[in-house]
Amino acid sequence: MKEAARVVSQPAAPEDARPDFPVPHPPLAPALVWLMAATCGLVVANIYYNQPLLAEIGRTFQLSESKVSLIATITQVGYTIGLLFVVPLGDKRERKSLILVLLLAAAVCLAAAAFAPSFAVLAVASLCIGIFSAVPQLLVPMAASLASNEERGRVVGKVMSGLLIGILVSRTISGYVGAHFGWRTMFWVGAAIMVVLTGILARMLPRNQPQFAGSYGSLLRSLGTLTRDLPVLRRSALVGACMFGGFSVFWTTLVFFLESDAYGYGSDIAGLFGLIGASGAFAASAAGKSADTKGADYGLNFGILLFLGAYVLLAFGGYYLVGLVIAVVILDVGQQMTHVSNQARIFTLIPEARSRLNTVYMTTAFMGASVGSFTGAWAWTHFHWPGVCSVGVAFGVAAYLINRFYAR
Repeated sequence: MKEAARVVSQPAAPEDARPDFPVPHPPLAPALVWLMAATCGLVVANIYYNQPLLAEIGRTFQLSESKVSLIATITQVGYTIGLLFVVPLGDKRERKSLILVLLLAAAVCLAAAAFAPSFAVLAVASLCIGIFSAVPQLLVPMAASLASNEERGRVVGKVMSGLLIGILVSRTISGYVGAHFGWRTMFWVGAAIMVVLTGILARMLPRNQPQFAGSYGSLLRSLGTLTRDLPVLRRSALVGACMFGGFSVFWTTLVFFLESDAYGYGSDIAGLFGLIGASGAFAASAAGKSADTKGADYGLNFGILLFLGAYVLLAFGGYYLVGLVIAVVILDVGQQMTHVSNQARIFTLIPEARSRLNTVYMTTAFMGASVGSFTGAWAWTHFHWPGVCSVGVAFGVAAYLINRFYAR
């Protein structure tokens, strides 16, 4: 692995990077870690507000379930674009200024979604919401760069806890607001949150200057070099794609399952399942500690097995409320353990390229999430709940096989 790191870093060193001397950092204050965690949660929520609202949006624009589900997919595609073309700038531009600009842009896009007079306008706004909500993937490498080697896994785990809680609780809040005040209100609230958060971070977030000094083109080209020369990065990215894909299969279709004859619930109850899943988000911190002490592979293998077990339980016990609740917690714990373990592993590869490493990993993961949203909606339309669970199991099995056999 050290040889791979040298292969990646040597060609760019003369003209693309500043001298690679250790940069001393003050101790990473717990308050700063929690601020980063809260920021990740509030920003990533932008991507998931729409999922409990899909049925409501469909009724507004008179769309079928399969067509309105494209809003979730489009938002995730936008996030993937942001990961690929915006997050690498975290290795080149001062991160605080970049984050503040992205937050204000996200606020504008959320307001456009709230105002959207047609499905086409909402789709474009959703794409842009995804692009400008890539802030968490700048903050996670930033936290890793500020942490010591001994605490990096724990710090990443805590920041990821905020991100994962945001993913899940956003559905709860969105479902409640949508049911009682309409789906447009949720997007207005999201825009206001981004404006307030911009003010807080402008005052409290430290400036963080990266080391890369080359052009934007060379920055993007280096993504291919990193991917080619680091098999561990490729394996982590593919596992992440499968896990995020299976995760999206469930959460994209849950609202349709709960509103079906099996339960007959509304979007507010569907949103509450995000709160149930958030109880498992604290596994992220435990996964980070596990990566520090037992290595990333332990958390990966255990998380994938939990994920598969959850889908088996969903297939046979999902029609019973107790079984569905238990399966949601297990599914989220499994997803979070694999995600944090993957990130802890890749952040040890080349410290000065953490934003780009995260770009490769998260871009691939969210491409998987987009595929998961699409295939989940397709499975629900044609095969209903058994089809959804079968697709979820397929994603989990693929993750296990890749982690077990790829690039060993």
